[in-house]
Amino acid sequence: MSFSLRRFISTCVLFSLCVLLVVDAMAKDADSTKTKAVSIFPFPVFSYTPETNFLFGAGASFTFRFKKDPPTAKPTNIFAGGAYTLNKQILLYTLYKVFYDSSKYYFFGEVGYFKYNFFYYGVGQNAVSEELYDVDFPRIMVNATRRVLPNIYLGVRYQYENFQVHNQQPAGELIKGNIPGSLGSIVSGAGIGMVYDSRDSIFYPRKGIYSETHFTNYGKLWGGNFNYNRLIIDVTGYKVLFKDVVLATNSYNSFITGTAPFQQMSLIGGTKKMRGYYEGTFRDQNLMMLQAETRFPLFWRFGAVAFGSVGFIGNNTDFIRFNDPKYTYGAGLRFKITPKDHLNLRIDYGIGPGTSGAYITIGEAF
Repeated sequence: MSFSLRRFISTCVLFSLCVLLVVDAMAKDADSTKTKAVSIFPFPVFSYTPETNFLFGAGASFTFRFKKDPPTAKPTNIFAGGAYTLNKQILLYTLYKVFYDSSKYYFFGEVGYFKYNFFYYGVGQNAVSEELYDVDFPRIMVNATRRVLPNIYLGVRYQYENFQVHNQQPAGELIKGNIPGSLGSIVSGAGIGMVYDSRDSIFYPRKGIYSETHFTNYGKLWGGNFNYNRLIIDVTGYKVLFKDVVLATNSYNSFITGTAPFQQMSLIGGTKKMRGYYEGTFRDQNLMMLQAETRFPLFWRFGAVAFGSVGFIGNNTDFIRFNDPKYTYGAGLRFKITPKDHLNLRIDYGIGPGTSGAYITIGEAF
């Protein structure tokens, strides 16, 4: 799990510079075709996270507006890609954000198939030694919303995932079958959601707010085999402190009632929630988390960030254990791949009590 900071810096710099030359050339070519009805932008997919090791692949971004929409309407974007990691994982996925009828309708979600492996560290305060397990699952996520007020969309959502869990450790906790979902699970649920978006930019906002709030019911009614409800409130704000220094703050809250499989519990860790912790290091029914990041330019296309986060988990008995905080902090470098849209290559290093993690990926954490 440990990763040398010196090794991380030297490896990611050499690797990233090589890939940047390719991506930058493709981005310039994509800009030159921006007057076309459909812009197709192929590029390499690459990243490094503690959960995957190095990831390599390829993808293509399709951007267009419907014929009836004016040039000022938000563009539809569909990204399709595939990747393989040095941890022998396979990812095939399509992400989509569709704006229709002058952005009156907004559809977004994901369709994919993943062959993965993770470490399991226990649930709640019942920590266990890390247990490696394999999981294969398809994922379907659909959100269909309509604008009801300026910047506010309301709609419905659906989620389906079928987790096939195997290769559990012979002497571990998962193989016993006592942990919900440890021998597999079908997650299927429907619900309602609201999106508020007043950002001035999608990839690198300097001001405004983006929030997603949704309530989903999972269970046999929708074809699943676990009955539970989940409420997620995810709010991010952006503010210019001075000149080009931007403060981004994120509040992520997840609350579950009923019995959810362990893969779907509220968790800490990964590329977006408390960098520095392995994804799922801490998981329970409820989570309240606050993150902040200061973003500032350095020179040319390079920038830097400093970030910190704190999170609290809980369950039905102890709703939120405020007396047991989890925290991480760290710093990172940024490189503008597309200067016009300010899409960044992200290189971060996060540190927490007894843990650390290195990350190379595209786009901001929040």
